[in-house]
Amino acid sequence: MKTILVTGGCGFIGSNFIRYTLAAESGMRIVNFDALTYAGNLENLKGVLDGQRLIFVRGDIRDKTAVSGLFNKYDFDCVINFAAESHVDRSFADPELFCQTNVGGVVNLLNAAKEFWREGKGFKAGKRFLQISTDEVYGSLGKEGSFSENSPLDPHSPYSAGKASADLFVKAYFDTYGLPCLITRCSNNFGPRQFPEKLIPLVFNNACALRPVPIYGDGLQVRDWLYVSDHCAAIEAVLAKGGLGQVYNIGGHNEKTNLEIVRAVIGYVGQNINPKAGDNLITHVADRPGHDRRCAVDSAKIQSELGWRPQTTFEKGLAATLDWYKNNPEWLKNATSGKYKAYYEKMYLNR
Repeated sequence: MKTILVTGGCGFIGSNFIRYTLAAESGMRIVNFDALTYAGNLENLKGVLDGQRLIFVRGDIRDKTAVSGLFNKYDFDCVINFAAESHVDRSFADPELFCQTNVGGVVNLLNAAKEFWREGKGFKAGKRFLQISTDEVYGSLGKEGSFSENSPLDPHSPYSAGKASADLFVKAYFDTYGLPCLITRCSNNFGPRQFPEKLIPLVFNNACALRPVPIYGDGLQVRDWLYVSDHCAAIEAVLAKGGLGQVYNIGGHNEKTNLEIVRAVIGYVGQNINPKAGDNLITHVADRPGHDRRCAVDSAKIQSELGWRPQTTFEKGLAATLDWYKNNPEWLKNATSGKYKAYYEKMYLNR
C-alpha cells in the first residue's frame, strides 16, 4: 500500500485533498501530521479519520525530532507539504513565526526526506516531495497578462516572502542533492471548510449577523479563484505525472475583483439566510501594505503536459461553498470561538 505523508492535513486545502484522495484511491494510506493551530480542525476529517487508511499524528514541522520520528516509523512514498502559516494579515503581526514555519519547517521536511530516502549515491525510486505554494510569490500584475512558471519571484508580504523562500529551498535540494521535488503554485482557493479569516467565509459570517463587511481600499484588487476540488485534482496529477524539479501553476480562470466577491456573497446571504443583508454592510477600510493589485497565473503547462483543466465555474463553486456554510452552522460557530475570537474581532469585526 502506498503511504503518503500529508502535513497540515487538518487545514482547508489539506483536508479537502485527503477527502478527495481517499475517495479516489483505494490503495493509499495517508499519515496526516498537523500542529492543530487555530486554523487546523479535526472536524474537517470527520467520517474519514479511521486510524487505518488515514492516521493522524499531532506535531509541528518545525520539530526536527518529531519529523525524523515520522520518517523512521513510516516508509513514506511521497510527502505533500500543505503545512504553513497562510494568512497575509497575520504575517504583518508576526513575520518571525511565518519564517520559522514556512521556511524552517520546510527545510526540516527536506532534510528528513534527504536522509531517509537515500539509496547509494541517489534516492529510492518512486519517492516524491511536493511543496504546495502560492501565486503570491510572483507579486503583482498590471491589467493584462499572467504569471508563468518562469516569471521572477517578487513577494510583497512576509507571508509570500516565506513561501518564495521555501520554494527556493525546494529547488536547491533538487539541484544540489537530486532530491525528487516538485512545486505547485495555485491561485486563490475557495470551497467548504475554509477558515473564516479568508474572504468568502469571512463575508458570509459577517453578513449573516448583519455585521460590517470590511474591504481593503477600493476593493478592485483582482484575484483568480480556484475551486478546491479542482486544486485537489491538479495536485493528484502533479504527484502522479509531474516532472521532477518542475514548477506547475494552477489557476481557475475565474478573475474577479474583491468587491465582486463581496457583493456576490452578501447577495447569497440576503436571498437565502437574512433578507436584511445588503451592500450597505460593505465598509471600506485602509488598504493593507504591499497589497498586490492583480494576480493571475497561466496554467498552460499543467494543461498541456498533464492534461489537467479546471472543471468548476466560479458561480457553481461559490453556490456549493455557501450552501455548505449555510448547512454547517456549528462548524462555523466552533471555528470562530476560542482563541480565534479575540483576533477575529480585532481584525475584522470592529474596523
